[in-house]
Amino acid sequence: MSLHSIATAGLRTIDQITYLHNNVRFHRKQNGLAITISLTTSSLPGAPVVDDKGTFIGFISEFDILGVLETGRDVSQLTAEEIMVQDHVAIHESATLSEAVQLMKHQHLLVLPVEREGVIIGCVSRRDLLRAWIGLGFGHNVCWQPED
Repeated sequence: MSLHSIATAGLRTIDQITYLHNNVRFHRKQNGLAITISLTTSSLPGAPVVDDKGTFIGFISEFDILGVLETGRDVSQLTAEEIMVQDHVAIHESATLSEAVQLMKHQHLLVLPVEREGVIIGCVSRRDLLRAWIGLGFGHNVCWQPED
């Protein structure tokens, strides 16, 4: 199988990434220490914050928590709403992988929340996009062998 075959074997849109296993999201009233622990045990460097209806209202990254700690504040005494930045950068599930890549590249994002009808349904990381683009782990049996 050639490199070109691998690069074209993958998925084309975000909604084809059916697993969206990166469904970490925080509720606006969630405790800051619980959020910190969740991020340290997940594969994501950050996650969206949602309100009671699941609407995207902000984002918390490891850097945001480090910033709070650096100021001497106690994260266990804060809520997600007090820690989050009010970024609302997300992508609709029907967007193409290329659109997601461009958005992440231009906004310098490591994680991109995915929306459906105004509600966050999960997140994609750069690794998720790369795997989807080349078809790894999505039912495709892609195994690259160098050509002689």
